[in-house]
Amino acid sequence: MSTQGDHGTGENQHSSASRELLILYATETGTAQETADRIARECRRVHFHCRVQSMDAYPPETLISEHSVIFVVSTTGWGAEPRAMSSLWNMLLRSDLPNDLFEDMDFCVFGLGDTAYEKFCWPAKKLSRRMQSLGGYEICLRGEGDEQHRMGVDGALDPWIECLLEVLTQLYPLPHEQDNIPAGRPPPRVSLSNVGSDTSLNPDPLDEDTKFYTASVKCNRRITAENWFQDVRHFEFSFEDDIKYNPGDVAVIHPCAAASEVDSFLVTMGWANVADNFFTVEHTMLDQTLPDHLPKIVSLRILFTRYLDFNAVPRRSFFQLLRYFATDELEREKLDEFVSIEGADEMYDYCQRVRRTTWEVLSEFRSARIPREYVFDLFPPLRPREFSIASSIEFHPREIHLCVAIVRYRTKLKIHRKGVCTSYLSGLKLGDTLRIGLRKGFISLPMDPNTPVVCVGPGTGIAPMRAVIEQRIHKGHTDTTLYFGCRSAHKDQHYHTEWESHAEERKLRYRVACSRDGPEGVQRTYVQDLMKEDAQYIWTILGQQRGILIISGSSNKMPTAVREAVRGAVERFGGKSNAEAVEYVAAMEREGRLIEECWS
Repeated sequence: MSTQGDHGTGENQHSSASRELLILYATETGTAQETADRIARECRRVHFHCRVQSMDAYPPETLISEHSVIFVVSTTGWGAEPRAMSSLWNMLLRSDLPNDLFEDMDFCVFGLGDTAYEKFCWPAKKLSRRMQSLGGYEICLRGEGDEQHRMGVDGALDPWIECLLEVLTQLYPLPHEQDNIPAGRPPPRVSLSNVGSDTSLNPDPLDEDTKFYTASVKCNRRITAENWFQDVRHFEFSFEDDIKYNPGDVAVIHPCAAASEVDSFLVTMGWANVADNFFTVEHTMLDQTLPDHLPKIVSLRILFTRYLDFNAVPRRSFFQLLRYFATDELEREKLDEFVSIEGADEMYDYCQRVRRTTWEVLSEFRSARIPREYVFDLFPPLRPREFSIASSIEFHPREIHLCVAIVRYRTKLKIHRKGVCTSYLSGLKLGDTLRIGLRKGFISLPMDPNTPVVCVGPGTGIAPMRAVIEQRIHKGHTDTTLYFGCRSAHKDQHYHTEWESHAEERKLRYRVACSRDGPEGVQRTYVQDLMKEDAQYIWTILGQQRGILIISGSSNKMPTAVREAVRGAVERFGGKSNAEAVEYVAAMEREGRLIEECWS
């Protein structure tokens, strides 16, 4: 792998250029952020100074002034760009942009995805092509990290970084007196200074963020049967602010870890006696990111309650850094083995396969003593969670409703696990307050009131569909169909009284597939099966009347099966060949008439 074409082959073309790079990342789960941080650390070896920013915090209009940019882009379950990328991507898609807009820019792209899904690294592919079409020069081949690789994304990232550094030193030669900096323990990204117990704390940055609003808990109600295996909750939050949002938008919630777990973790780490001592945080390595809304003055207890995640499953980079702090020789050998190429399978079995947490790993590698200033390097941020809003602001002024499955499961080691954010939400009492942010979603409803809409939302995928249906009913649009899927009509048919009432009033056509209610041995029925039964109706609505199809829910087999049901209807009743039907469904997506809001 090397530089593309012959750009920059003139002698010392870049030698006088500033050794600065902008790294822009768009993440869903935090992996792209961690990858961007690692790329920045590695670029230090060839004396580059990097700025690392999330795409949603970067002003898109300033991209024209950049000379060297690395894009790190994750992939959503259905192949769309991450929400953090939307603003920048929409700017790049403008039809009035000249094809030489970025002629002075060197760039490259590293994508993160999962080959288990059809549109592997799709946003990275599209971004790479678009930047080239606007005159940007791609200095090395696009990298594509695959979660299915035995080393995870590192399987592609390691060689891609080596290629990148080689290209950078070709394009931007080092002065003769400078050599590459050898790999070693990186310096901590912060410096910490103790402060007195009487120090007054600064205002909470989250309270001052104008994109967040103070909410009061109005309802926290279980909507699955008490004897059902899954606890799904309906939440209602009220606001004093006159909030605005649209169907498909999401609520952003910063969770707090359970106090009892934080206490136990601090004991494990030997920090219990200093957990409440306050210190200032100074960001010294500016090419590394810090958690959002981090205050200037904190304690370890505050950090691990709100900002750092000790229950995350650690990645390979965690073990690479932990090795520097382990003093036991056997533990160091085991860590060396984990991070080696030969030890990739063993590390996967030890960590990812059984969902072993950072806390549990540190409980086993007892010789490791983590210096306080390295906590931001070892522990990932406790990320905010995003939930599709399950209400229309027209139906429920100054309110947000959520439909949330409370995450509880047992690992392969038979250890009980709880989701940090859903556990936090489930413990909220009436009248409790919290800050909730709003973020634009991917759903766009038709302007023409006569355009029919078909919603497919099994399980908690019903959340954005409830918002869509309420909005359309409020506006007097009655040509809406809902395909809902659950296991049992009496156990987990979310909001069924609402759907049945709307159907009785002819404001909604409601079809439900209860996959476990049939007799033993009879094939189970899912939403796609109902759509196959309704094939002629589907063609009438989506073909002849050019309606819109919205799919929401888990990005497993369901979205593909629903598309296949539509393709079958187009072929059977639209008089098209198989190839023409496939293209028809693809055209629906290009035209914005097929929208997926799915998650893995």
